[in-house]
Amino acid sequence: MMTTQLRLISILLIYNAVSIASESATKVTQFNDIEWGYLNPLRGDQSPGAADLWGDRTAEGATGMLVRFNQGFKSPPHIHNISYRGIVIEGQLHNDDASAESMWLPPGSFWTQPAGQAHITAANGHSNLAYVEIDSGPYLVKPTDESFDNGEKPVNIDQSNLVWLNAADLHWLKFDATKPHQTVPEISFLWGSAEHNQLNGLMLKLPPKFKGEIKSQSEELRSVVIAGTLTYADTKVLKPGSYFESSNQVSHTVSTDDNSAILYIRTAGRFELKVNE
Repeated sequence: MMTTQLRLISILLIYNAVSIASESATKVTQFNDIEWGYLNPLRGDQSPGAADLWGDRTAEGATGMLVRFNQGFKSPPHIHNISYRGIVIEGQLHNDDASAESMWLPPGSFWTQPAGQAHITAANGHSNLAYVEIDSGPYLVKPTDESFDNGEKPVNIDQSNLVWLNAADLHWLKFDATKPHQTVPEISFLWGSAEHNQLNGLMLKLPPKFKGEIKSQSEELRSVVIAGTLTYADTKVLKPGSYFESSNQVSHTVSTDDNSAILYIRTAGRFELKVNE
């Protein structure tokens, strides 16, 4: 009888451990480990390179991907079946109507492309890299004769026009600063709202020699390194284009070197930011 009870207890402990592990998953991807394909496989090497960081751009559902362009790349006018958001990580990118003058967006800039709107995308840097995000898939490229108006307006924000707010001044952000007279992280809101657990996207700027924790308060937290170098859990060096994610309430221990680092964070609702000694 006792043996049977002990076996049942052991089974329950193993089951609970597996359940906790599956409910609180963490993934870290270093840029050098990314496997690349083509954004439009039908065009082969004439297409920008692409790699999904999360999700699957060829299927239904949300996806976050990296897209890289050769210098001098210029797409023909086209539309997409879905809207997307983009953040420049490296180089200079232009995304607008085919007749518009080039407005080269430098690293840290943000743009959106509404579904159905005819446009071109061009690259001007020696090396050009962007993070592109969709809320539903699949991601398709279609001819301009299928264009339509979905009511959205495109957005192009140069990095110099981003508005940065002191993280300590945000009433909804759980910010714990244990170091006096320190340089406080800053936040720039891009889309959505953190109120009522809504999905939103923002930039988080961590100062030089920062060491602390980013803790998710929701079922989803996804982060892409946009600028600078981040050390994750004191073991993994994350360069621009690197990625980490978690589900449920997970703490990510991060630190910066002698320079600041900028992260893009997509999460549902709020998160906690703690500065460690």
